[in-house]
Formats: sequence, structure tokens, C-alpha cells
Amino acid sequence: MSAVRELPPGIDELLERVRADYQRIEAREAYDAALDGTALLVDIRYAALRDRDGLIPGALVVERNELEWRLDPQGSHRVPEATGHDLRVVVICNEGYASSLAAESLHRLGLHRATDLVGGFQAWKAAGLPVTS
Repeated sequence: MSAVRELPPGIDELLERVRADYQRIEAREAYDAALDGTALLVDIRYAALRDRDGLIPGALVVERNELEWRLDPQGSHRVPEATGHDLRVVVICNEGYASSLAAESLHRLGLHRATDLVGGFQAWKAAGLPVTS
């Protein structure tokens, strides 16, 4: 008799599991946290989207494929902003999906306060928050 293999979770289930481990943040709360210096906004959108839609003033731009290397406080390729594991990072993608997986990856590096923006850059823009070209 052959054993029945359980299928791995699909992306929707995976996102649900990942998001259950931390509290996501809304656009206005992210804006306020960036203004008062209690959070680092990190834009992981690729260049074509940034060129098309603009940038969030003050956000650190780190493309997704470099995120862990740049934000690991112990990494040799970290950015100056990667000051420690207590850093509150708000990851921003275009619509709030890839950023959830990225935040989970940062958790695995010990950045336990990492979160992501619900709805991503598009929610930020729809909330009428600052964007530069």
C-alpha cells in the first residue's frame, strides 16, 4: 500500500500562516511611525514600479532580492539603518503580498518587530499619503 502524500500549503494558506505570527500595519499608522522615528519604512518594489508610481519620502529602497543582506544587523552587507534586532521595520511592496513573505523572512533573521503594510504602496497612495516622483 502506498502512502498518501500531503500536499504543501498553497500561497493563500502560506500567507495566512505567515501573517498570523505578527500584526500588520495600516498606511496611516506606518506614516506616523516613520514621522516619529519609531519605524523604518523599506520599499521592496522593483524599479519599474517605483518609476511608474513614485516613492515614499524617507523610505529606504531595498529590492526584494537584497533585503535580508541589507537588513541583517550582523551581516557584512548591511545598510547603516540596520542597527539591531529590535529595529521596527515596515516592509512595503506594491499591494501587500510579497511584503508579508519578506517580513516573515526578516523574523527568521531575528528582526522580531518586522511587519508589512496592509495593501502595500497602493494603499499608501490611496490614503493620500506623501509620494514623490
